[in-house]
Amino acid sequence: MRRREFIAGLGGAAAMWPLAARAQQPGMPVIGFLHGSAPGPATTGSDRFAAFHRGLAETGYVDGRNLTIEYRFARGQNERLAALAAELVRLRVRVIATPGSGPGALAAKAATQSIPIVFVTASDPVSAGLVASLNHPGGNVTGFYNLSSRLIAKRVELLRELLPSTDTFALLVNPSNPTLTEVEREEAQRAAQLLGVRLLVLSARGASEIETAFATLARQQVGALLVSADSIFVNQQDQLVALAARNAVPTVYEFRDFAISGGLMSYGASLVEEFRQAGIYTGRILNGESPANLPVQQATKIELAINMKTAKALGLTFPITLLGRADEVIE
Repeated sequence: MRRREFIAGLGGAAAMWPLAARAQQPGMPVIGFLHGSAPGPATTGSDRFAAFHRGLAETGYVDGRNLTIEYRFARGQNERLAALAAELVRLRVRVIATPGSGPGALAAKAATQSIPIVFVTASDPVSAGLVASLNHPGGNVTGFYNLSSRLIAKRVELLRELLPSTDTFALLVNPSNPTLTEVEREEAQRAAQLLGVRLLVLSARGASEIETAFATLARQQVGALLVSADSIFVNQQDQLVALAARNAVPTVYEFRDFAISGGLMSYGASLVEEFRQAGIYTGRILNGESPANLPVQQATKIELAINMKTAKALGLTFPITLLGRADEVIE
């Protein structure tokens, strides 16, 4: 399926997904897709969602042909995830996929111990209580850990290398995702202390609070910003990149998409690839494999991307040593 056709199809159905089940053909398997964001171009039209469908197709499943997907979106309100997960359980879906939403995975696990769950999470799934171990998850839950919560310290180091005379950084987190937020805060604070940097932690749950956070950055004259890997911020990519440019705040993000769209720097795994793998795991479970026997996969390739056009606009010069380590330099 061409990406443009895929996006168009998603756009037409997006308004109905959270409200009612779509028509289902008798005998066709039904899976649930649970996400913390809102339906729209930043989610349903993204490369990530297309990648999830590609993964399903690689195992023989195409939505609308031999598979039905029930989408549920919390619209930035993680407190709604429990009710949405319960709704999918009542529909007796065969699998619940929660790629990019750690809170969604936890809500799904709390709602069912029998329906298989496939996650992509930034938090350590063992510490979060999703699985017993990475190699032997046991139970009904498996998926992918992109190491985001453990990479935040490295992003602090990258900012410090770029800005050796800056003494105050900020970390933007989503307080409604405490499992991720607490680890990121601890890891970032530890790295900042070692590097002699003061770290200011700011919270935001959506677009308006992101605006408020940037106003705080300007008021307190913070020199640089790290953005959490939380799905809320992934889906507010354009807003974050625009505000960072408008306020001239050097910012490092988790995912390459941010750097491509104008963000200064990103360091992390490929979220697109993880969504594809989540689609593959979902299809494998539909084909009869047990989530208990599918090991949790971890990101194996971490990439550094630098946007030189943005650096020039900010009046920054990247050290040769940092540029030499970049996997991608965007001119």
